Amino acid sequence: MKTIRSRFGFKLFLSYFVVILVGMSVIGIIANLATPRAYERHLAFMAQQIGDGEANVGQGQGQGLGLGRQGQGGGMIVDFYENFQKSFNESLVVAVVAASIVALAVSFIFSRNILEPVRVMRNASQRIAEGHYDERVELRGKDELNQLAGSFNQMAEQLEQVETMRRRLIGDVAHELRTPLTAIKGFAEALTDGVLPASAETYLQIHTEADRLSRLVDDLQELSRVESRAMQLKIHPADLSALIQTVLKRLQYQFDEKQVTLTPYLPHDPIFILADEDRIIQVLTNLIGNALQYTPSSGTVTISIARDKNDARVSVRDTGFGIPPNQLNHIFDRFYRVDKSRSRAHGGSGIGLTIAKHLIEAHGGKIWAESAGENKGSVFLFTLPLA
Repeated sequence: MKTIRSRFGFKLFLSYFVVILVGMSVIGIIANLATPRAYERHLAFMAQQIGDGEANVGQGQGQGLGLGRQGQGGGMIVDFYENFQKSFNESLVVAVVAASIVALAVSFIFSRNILEPVRVMRNASQRIAEGHYDERVELRGKDELNQLAGSFNQMAEQLEQVETMRRRLIGDVAHELRTPLTAIKGFAEALTDGVLPASAETYLQIHTEADRLSRLVDDLQELSRVESRAMQLKIHPADLSALIQTVLKRLQYQFDEKQVTLTPYLPHDPIFILADEDRIIQVLTNLIGNALQYTPSSGTVTISIARDKNDARVSVRDTGFGIPPNQLNHIFDRFYRVDKSRSRAHGGSGIGLTIAKHLIEAHGGKIWAESAGENKGSVFLFTLPLA
């Protein structure tokens, strides 16, 4: 009994067999109850057809049957019925035994066929648990078990993607940390060996690399919070135009220094959105700063707002280096860079756009990028719900 309770195959097999046995038992009981009346009815009809007088069908002794006319003929008919009843019961017993044997075989075959996909998924799940994330289950139909297998394959594919991203993240973080650490170590060794003078300029370079390392750690902590949704958003109505103007004032000096034109197209009337002001300022600073970073001198960065049904849509357009079409889908991935050497020279951590994406989605909005190709500029757009 303990084995039966712990094995789904036994339960499924017994469920088939019990259903068949119950059905056969019901057939036997109904047949025995219905046979006497059916026999009487057909016997009376036969007697009328052969003109053998009136058929006297009544109650026999106790609950028995008294069939036919009185006398020897009636006794013969009763004996005939008893023999018929015995032969019927014998045939019914043989049929039940034969049906039980067939039911056992059929139940075993069907239960094994149904359990086979379950066994396959169990073995596949064990291989995935061992780290073989490329394991998949073959689909052989459209029933519920195959739908379950399809969901299993989808889960396995997502786990494989997560594992790939995890490995890539570890490699990217190690690479990003190694760059400033190598520089700091080089400066320290040069100072120790007397190759570099112990001047303010040397210490400033060391401080710059340490500051770069600190910013990367801060960005990683921020990314961890937004991806785990551990941050607390203070959602309330806010004027989107005012937020953009705040960011533009902060970045205007950098635009002037690089000689890039900053052009805002903002409506005269305020556009109120439901958002956390600090987080949206963070997103705007990231996108506008990113546009400045990839726009050469004498270029232009344009910021505009438009109403779109129940949302406000913000676009940050630049005349910079652009994004190849095959890289647009990866632009918001962690540590992804269109031009790794150029972005590294500018000190970007490669996760600012990832943080912006999670922040916008946490507000119930969407964010995406568009570009006509390399050296044709790009535009970053996001939407936020109107208040």
